[in-house]
Amino acid sequence: MTDALVVLLTFPTEDAAAQIGRTLVEERLLACANLVPAIRSIYRWQGAIHDERETLVLGKTTRAKLDALQARLPQLHPYDTPELLALPVEAGLERYLGWVRESVA
Repeated sequence: MTDALVVLLTFPTEDAAAQIGRTLVEERLLACANLVPAIRSIYRWQGAIHDERETLVLGKTTRAKLDALQARLPQLHPYDTPELLALPVEAGLERYLGWVRESVA
């Protein structure tokens, strides 16, 4: 297991995803933010089923930055309850993992 994490974040628009993703990279909370536009999310929220278009961001960060990312995302995000799921990275190319660590240091 490495100290790297992949975080899943969803946004209502591609513009919001790009703007907030850029801010999180500038603030060194993410090493990068890959935008996957036009996903379709079907979910239950406040007692109703929703079927919406969203943009998914796959972010790369480290365990050391997770608390700061969890604190910062709600300040930037338009949703009352933004998605932030952190998935551990079991292994990867060491040069890439080093770049992730360096980028958020």
